[in-house]
Amino acid sequence: MSSNSNNNNQINVPEAKQAMYNFKHEVANELGINLKQGYNGDLTSRDAGSIGGMMVKKMIEQQERQMSGNMSGNSGSMR
Repeated sequence: MSSNSNNNNQINVPEAKQAMYNFKHEVANELGINLKQGYNGDLTSRDAGSIGGMMVKKMIEQQERQMSGNMSGNSGSMR
């Protein structure tokens, strides 16, 4: 069984796949969570949730800045 066989997460914009991968690793690094290249099945649910939650928080903040026209104060690397 491959590591992605039960993964229903999909990138809606294929061109963003590498950027999302890099973003995930950057957020994990900021949180002090060590992600390996490839399969991370030994990651705790808590750590995985922390990474995903912080990614969503940063993406929402970035979108709010864009909607308000204020691009300063960027707290993440969403480009």
